[in-house]
Amino acid sequence: MTDIATTDDIFFNRSGMDQKRVEGIVEDALHGADDGELFLEYNQSESFVFDDGQLKNASFDTMQGFGLRAVAGETAGYSHASELSEEALKRANATVKAVHAGHGGTMAAGPSPTNRSLYIDDNPLNLVPFETKIKLLSDIDAYARGLDDRIKQVSASLSGEWQAVQILRADGNRAADIRPLVRLNVSVVTGEGDRMESGNYGTGGRETYETYLQAETWQRAVDEALRQALVNLGSVPAPAGEMPVVLGPGWPAILLHEAIGHGLEGDFNRKKTSAFAELMGKRVAAPGVTVIDDGTIEDRRGSLTIDDEGTPAQRTVLIEDGILTGYMQDRMNAHLMDVPSTGNGRRQSYAHAPMPRMTNTVMENGEHKPEEIIKSVKKGLYAVNFGGGQVDITSGKFVFTCTEAYQIEDGKLGAAVKGATLIGSGPEALKTVSMIGNDMALDPGVGTCGKDGQGVPVGVGQPTMLLDELTVGGTEV
Repeated sequence: MTDIATTDDIFFNRSGMDQKRVEGIVEDALHGADDGELFLEYNQSESFVFDDGQLKNASFDTMQGFGLRAVAGETAGYSHASELSEEALKRANATVKAVHAGHGGTMAAGPSPTNRSLYIDDNPLNLVPFETKIKLLSDIDAYARGLDDRIKQVSASLSGEWQAVQILRADGNRAADIRPLVRLNVSVVTGEGDRMESGNYGTGGRETYETYLQAETWQRAVDEALRQALVNLGSVPAPAGEMPVVLGPGWPAILLHEAIGHGLEGDFNRKKTSAFAELMGKRVAAPGVTVIDDGTIEDRRGSLTIDDEGTPAQRTVLIEDGILTGYMQDRMNAHLMDVPSTGNGRRQSYAHAPMPRMTNTVMENGEHKPEEIIKSVKKGLYAVNFGGGQVDITSGKFVFTCTEAYQIEDGKLGAAVKGATLIGSGPEALKTVSMIGNDMALDPGVGTCGKDGQGVPVGVGQPTMLLDELTVGGTEV
């Protein structure tokens, strides 16, 4: 595979490490363990921030290192270093061997190999000159400021990353992946009288900068950020109370990700700390609700050709027609729960051990037209965009802030509202879903998920859907 050859050049030819000796160190470190791997990483990243009509920040970073892990039962030993050398590996060997000393386990079979690739392996950082990237941000600033005299501030940022990984197992099997990742973000602040409001739009994916240099892409980002800012400029205080809530398509699935998705990760269910623990095969959502985690969607921010343990990414059905059918698994939790890994073993970098994490978490289409769903609501809330939120995995309770929402009055969209928050329980909210749209959309490619101090890129998606009753926190007096 091309990725193996490219990563061999990075991790062995350039570093001076001998592949066979490294494989011997890994085999010795993991002898008697149940599982484990050597994770090698090389990462280049850059970012540019344009604000107030000028370039405010430009950065470039190169990072490399390894993480060596040995697993014995529920115990894992992990050692990492930023030095790619055989001496550093030998020191790590001594550390992780102590974890499984006297354990006498049998090494689990490695992941099945794959020849597919879900994204190109070109390095986006090298394909476009510095001047072109800065001109893009300058063009965004000029275009935005010419759209509306109520615009007070424009900020734009562009970032890119190129990550090469190789995973070595005790039996000598190797897997590799090369992962590009880019993102464009635009923020607009508008003002009228004493009132100031902002709008934001971001887009990205596992590709090069080429798409984002096209005028139709970045102008659409500016137009959307401005639209949101102007909507918020005319918003009224949000009402509060129990009411039907319609969630829009695409990015509102971040609520699904946080309130439902984390509760379906294998480690929380193995430890029985999830609200969904021991509910396999039981109804956890209304009929028609089907939720999947799909790491195989080409070019998406959350997709992976292989996960960070070398397992090919999969399409895992979590909830089917309201019935809980699966959890997301890394290798360790899958082994302890006696189920296969689902390709969800992810880590932020070589300095972090893998754990079960989401990729692209999506609710599938229903049969209703979006306008039909809104028309069915006499008085409620239509939530289109979300900001931050908090979730308790054990109980499933959540609080989310709406950054764009509208009143629904007699089946029609009314005024935009400001300050609305959605409060509820993930498992309970799923049971109140009564209508699911036929307009499933993926988010524009901006999601980052945090868990146990690690952040990884993710995607979400859903159609328009109606929750019959949810608590809305508002600011209306």
